[in-house]
Amino acid sequence: YIFNTTVSIYSLYYALWSLQKIIFGYNFSGLASKDHYKVLVLGGGSGGITMAARMKRKVGAENVAIVEPSEMHYYQPIWTLVGAGSKNVASSGRPTASVIPSGVTWVKSKVAELNPENNTVHTDSGKKISYDYLIVALGLELHYEKIKGLPEGFEHPKIGSNYSVETVEKTWNALKNFKEGNALFTFPNTPVKCAGAPQKIMYLSDAFLRKTGKRSKANIIYNTSLPVLFGVKKYADALWEIVKKRDLNVNLRHNLIEVRADKQEAVFENLDKPGETEVYKYDMIHVTPPMGPPAVLKGSSLDDEAGWLDVNKSTLQHKTYANVFGIGDCTNLPTSKTAAAVAAQSAVLDRTVSRILKKQTPDKTYDGYTSCPLVTSYNTVILAEFDYDGQPLETFPVDQSKESRVMYHMKADIMPHLYWHGLLKGLWGGPGPYRTIMHLGMK
Repeated sequence: YIFNTTVSIYSLYYALWSLQKIIFGYNFSGLASKDHYKVLVLGGGSGGITMAARMKRKVGAENVAIVEPSEMHYYQPIWTLVGAGSKNVASSGRPTASVIPSGVTWVKSKVAELNPENNTVHTDSGKKISYDYLIVALGLELHYEKIKGLPEGFEHPKIGSNYSVETVEKTWNALKNFKEGNALFTFPNTPVKCAGAPQKIMYLSDAFLRKTGKRSKANIIYNTSLPVLFGVKKYADALWEIVKKRDLNVNLRHNLIEVRADKQEAVFENLDKPGETEVYKYDMIHVTPPMGPPAVLKGSSLDDEAGWLDVNKSTLQHKTYANVFGIGDCTNLPTSKTAAAVAAQSAVLDRTVSRILKKQTPDKTYDGYTSCPLVTSYNTVILAEFDYDGQPLETFPVDQSKESRVMYHMKADIMPHLYWHGLLKGLWGGPGPYRTIMHLGMK
């Protein structure tokens, strides 16, 4: 009798819950069928999730929705260490459902069309969603296919890339199975996310080969399309010292255009001598792919001439549409595309949207702050922090161009925790306030 009563109660509860979802416009997948939101967020990466959490506190969870197709959310900065064998790829991911702020609607689709003139977005499932305010956080797209021989070349051994969950473990396999010859590392002729990552894996590979007694048989080569090793001189000077001390070979203005994985050959063009190419044999290669803006942005009325979201670099408000805002890798902000930049941008954008909601003028300015923990071994990091002008904007009252064990611990162990429990909860807006304290109020 008790068992039957209990079952009946649960059955009634489930029926009422289902009826509530139908009445209030929800379908059985847990995704709202409502078609208008006060704030619509496009993209469920770091920028999208943190802004959804912040907007939930501003306008209420029921008035916020995120459009994101992916089942999994990844903390991508840790992939550098996954590729070097010191972290496992499983630790980098969590189900998207677990990071979307509670009560916020998840529209599990891709954005197919943007119509800012009508304040609407169309998804690839045919859904039309309208909004009062739009936050674009669509990230960027990887273009392995722009390198001849890829992505099919990843089916062969000795080649990997830390920029994709499908290929990051291939980097580790290539490194641990390295025997002798050239170990190649590349940087493409496009904007990239985390511009330090292509060379971080080079330093880690050097450290691994030394640790395993293979370094004397390795010729480590970093071919970059850039005219500099790093964009900020203070840190570039420190990195050049490491390059010389560890006998690493750096070739500037060399861009990867083809991988012949079956022959273990890579073809590079010399950007200073058009038409001139050079073929390198390799026993290991790490590929950083060309990258570009999301296809849905290109050709829309929201993009600039290069296809990136066209926003005011101080307020992150769109230059044409006052109710549209942007954050992260999809924007044309002239700073390095990193999670640290997203954190700092989120604090500014939070303030900007708050002011706009009150019909006031934005009054908080983003200075371009970004950060790149340049991993130089399995226990050292150079913590690069800088602004729009490429000027160091360091948090700690020490010379951060020096290799540091403490900074490595922060990169490997503290930052992931800060990401999952601070940034994605809308509680971490970068180290600005702490920098002010540590530098006694001086920049």
